[in-house]
Amino acid sequence: MPMKFNIFRSSDPAAPATRTAPEAKASATGAVIAWAGAGRAAWSPRDTVSLTRAGFTGNPVGFRAVKLIAEAAAALPLICQDAERRYDTHPLLELIARPNPAQGQAELFEALYGQLLLSGNAYLEAVGGEAGLPHELHVLRADRMRLVPGADGWPVAYDYAVGARKHRFDMTGPVPPICHIKSFHPQDDHYGLSPMQAAATAVDVHNSASRWSKALLDNAARPSGAIVYRGADGQASLSEEQYARLQDEMLSYHQGAANAGRPMLLEGGLDWKPMGFSPSDMEFQKTKEAAAREIAVAFGVPPMILGMPGDATYANYQEANRAFYRLTVVPLVAKVAGAVADFLGRHAGEPVRLRPDLDQVPALAAERDGQWKRIAAAEFLTEEEKRALLGLPKRPEGA
Repeated sequence: MPMKFNIFRSSDPAAPATRTAPEAKASATGAVIAWAGAGRAAWSPRDTVSLTRAGFTGNPVGFRAVKLIAEAAAALPLICQDAERRYDTHPLLELIARPNPAQGQAELFEALYGQLLLSGNAYLEAVGGEAGLPHELHVLRADRMRLVPGADGWPVAYDYAVGARKHRFDMTGPVPPICHIKSFHPQDDHYGLSPMQAAATAVDVHNSASRWSKALLDNAARPSGAIVYRGADGQASLSEEQYARLQDEMLSYHQGAANAGRPMLLEGGLDWKPMGFSPSDMEFQKTKEAAAREIAVAFGVPPMILGMPGDATYANYQEANRAFYRLTVVPLVAKVAGAVADFLGRHAGEPVRLRPDLDQVPALAAERDGQWKRIAAAEFLTEEEKRALLGLPKRPEGA
């Protein structure tokens, strides 16, 4: 609302004439500006690019958690089979072994898992091969992809934008060019919810604690203090010139890591009163460790594997490693491998299945040995039932 300030004529004839202050026009953007009050927490943006910068490239716990899951999942061997047999060689296996000239299987799947963990969405592009398997496979960045829904809500296209350039992938043809893998999101029909979004608050706390520690080290790892002035002859405050000079000396000679340990020379009337660490200051390290554990929990990585001290959730490292594979890596690989197999099977025109080979995972060796022994000792099961329980195809005829 415009505001007017009026100055009324006084009864004194010598008073100045009435003047009206110019109107103060409200800005058109004033309604969308949020003024932050004192004491309010400042959170980082929640878009994919900002979360990746804060939680992956700028946070060691998030970086290690994503790398650990993506590399472990990409290293898991995959089995290609159908209802009749398991294939040692198959065109689909050859394609994922060398998906494009710049990447191998491990690099492709590591990028695919990384995008899924950081954004909740992973996009795989099929290049060529309209009448069969594609010639190449490429992982596209999730922050550049936008889904175009149709009238019924299902995606009819995907727009991939790089700067001012945009390419549209048409999804209405007989074979889709994009495989969209997404995590579960209870409030979004088109995009997935990433662990990084769930851990965003813990990432902010952890990064803020690191910045606070860095600022403390820059101040020679000492608590702050106060310079108290006790002037003589009733003088209660410094002059403006004295105050400016004292500030300049403090900035130049007593702040920063380069001035650590330098003695302070105070003139008459000045006294240094050090301030000890408050209880809230002493809790910063514990807060940082708690935030690191929350980040690890959001990604499903046992804190013990990330080397966090004082964590005794699991009895030993071997048990934590087994839980990591069983609860985090294997479900992720099974989900992604199933989606990729269905996508490539539609291109090939025949149903195939990709699944992780759990017998080749050292962390699950003891568990798999026990399962094989239990199933082999079950005399009430037929051989076909035992093979089905172990994830094996039927025995070929005549074998």
